[in-house]
Amino acid sequence: MDRYAVVGQPVEHSRSPYIHTYFAIQTQQQIEYGRLAPHIDQFEECVKDFFNSGGKGLNITLPFKERAYLLAQQLSSRAKIAHAANTLWIEEGRICADNTDGLGLIADFNYLNIPIKNKSVLILGAGGAVRGVLGPLLEHSPAEIFIANRTAKKAIELIEDFQTDSNPGNAKVHAGLITDPRLSRSFDVIINATSAAIKGEALVFPQHLFSSHSYAYDMSYRAGLTPFLEQAAMHKAAHYYDGLGMLIEQAAESFRIWRHCRPKTDELRVLLRQQLNNNS
Repeated sequence: MDRYAVVGQPVEHSRSPYIHTYFAIQTQQQIEYGRLAPHIDQFEECVKDFFNSGGKGLNITLPFKERAYLLAQQLSSRAKIAHAANTLWIEEGRICADNTDGLGLIADFNYLNIPIKNKSVLILGAGGAVRGVLGPLLEHSPAEIFIANRTAKKAIELIEDFQTDSNPGNAKVHAGLITDPRLSRSFDVIINATSAAIKGEALVFPQHLFSSHSYAYDMSYRAGLTPFLEQAAMHKAAHYYDGLGMLIEQAAESFRIWRHCRPKTDELRVLLRQQLNNNS
């Protein structure tokens, strides 16, 4: 039976095994899917051991996406643009990498009817997850994207990595601190890509970022509202959603790469939401 796994730190609460087992049953594929949580210094060794022992594919999550990109011997165009990878597999003895985060985000935005074209987009955070979604967001021609981070240097370096041909709509792309004076206004779409919720940190975002026309989206998810979405609701954002749909959609893209068929996701969205709420 073909073996797959998710690699991260922490990873014990990952929904990926449930998701990919569901996909396998739906598409009549014979696979097994587990979790790997290597020590922070042993990621590369863990990946190589997995593939050397016959493993077929890996999903990569925090904090290893940029290291997965560096480890890969063959990169998709999406991974090259992102400088980060969340999907690995073996092909002709080489470790191959792709990044399905952006496809997952766009698929979820389409499902939720979150507009991008000609809209102002604020992204909070500048880690590997942002690297994965920035290119696909730019392909949908927003008016502007501002990346705000607790350290401006990382955000600035991120946008410098994205070349002109990654920005077909010529959107204005800016970067800076969350306290940047250019953020003294509201945005059409605010995406929280920080790891604060995962780490149990409580970040307070300025009230003026949200308005009655804003869409707030948290890449994290949990039963009930995340701390970011609680703030969005309190500050009267028009719509607010978590990233459970993105998780499902990026996983479906990974599954398609590995098994050459894309599973349906609508029913899983309902099942996983129920499971999440029942376990709260």
